[in-house]
Amino acid sequence: MAASPNSSIALRRLVKRAQFLNAAKGTRAGRSGFSLQAISAGDDAPGIGFTVTKKAGNAPERNRIRRRLRAAVRACAGEWHAQHDYVLIGRREALGLPFSSLVTDLSSAIRKVHATRVTQGSPRHE
Repeated sequence: MAASPNSSIALRRLVKRAQFLNAAKGTRAGRSGFSLQAISAGDDAPGIGFTVTKKAGNAPERNRIRRRLRAAVRACAGEWHAQHDYVLIGRREALGLPFSSLVTDLSSAIRKVHATRVTQGSPRHE
């Protein structure tokens, strides 16, 4: 089982492209309003990065999506695991979701990316 989440850990921001590319190699969990990518990292504090493509809307809409995701990250502060980097990829649907639903989705996505995989070596189609 993964280490217990620690609510006293301060979050650090991912800003370098290499950090985002590294997180893309990790585990993913998709939800209607966003996609979460996670990978273990060397730093003690969890790293959080946000990205919203132009496909999601014009600049004010993308900024609103990013603000809602940042607020959801703060609401789930106790659930982030140390020594991990996370990237949230915002989708346009994040604008229409109730905030409580966004937080619930993020919480379940965090649990999913940290769940231990039992059937790692088995083929998908049998």
